Amino acid sequence: MPFDFYADTFSYPNELVWEYRFDPQTGQTTTRKNDPPPQYAHHCFVVVRSARQFFLHARWMPERKRVDPGEYIQIIREITSRSSIQPSPSERRVEIPGFANLRQFSAAHAALLRQNCGGAWQSYVQRGNWRMIVPFSRGGQSQMAAQLQKGSSEGQLPIAHIVTFPSLTINHAVMLLGSSEGGGKIQFQCYDPNICEAPITLIFDRGQRRFIFPRTHYFQGGPVNVYEIYRGWCL
Repeated sequence: MPFDFYADTFSYPNELVWEYRFDPQTGQTTTRKNDPPPQYAHHCFVVVRSARQFFLHARWMPERKRVDPGEYIQIIREITSRSSIQPSPSERRVEIPGFANLRQFSAAHAALLRQNCGGAWQSYVQRGNWRMIVPFSRGGQSQMAAQLQKGSSEGQLPIAHIVTFPSLTINHAVMLLGSSEGGGKIQFQCYDPNICEAPITLIFDRGQRRFIFPRTHYFQGGPVNVYEIYRGWCL
């Protein structure tokens, strides 16, 4: 079965520590801390990685009776301890009784999932973080666009690290669900863990050989650098 955004993603977002305001005339960004403070922030890498792990390793059993929270905790930990790249064979998938998909499960057990999928520290020590300090060439980004286009077309659900390093205007992770092409641009449909309502679109402009991230409530939109993570021992 192909990945279904409205079934295979979490019902809750990764929350933000800051509220962002963009001045349309100057282009400057100002911030202030959200009040009340978020209860689930700095988990963007964890959210997209876990969504892919559930897709690769879970078998949903809505016809079965729901179990107690302790059993669901063990199920969550089993799934998130498995590979974030290779799927489990059918006979080894982890059965999740009482739910039809991740969105339904996470709506009913948000606290259990937040507490057991992984901590915010996993975003900071993600093994591919070293790559952002190495300069990005336009040719290299063209190659990355081709790699992500191929992976998303094959249903691999590539996870991309979005950066503007050394600027810190964005340091984020999204999952690529598919792509389309036209007008010299590749449009990647993405699961943004900060936005659980609908997919967003990441664009690669072939002429500029550059990725463009859309305007959101936390980024004013514009050029970014992109590389794939959770794909090998060093990324």
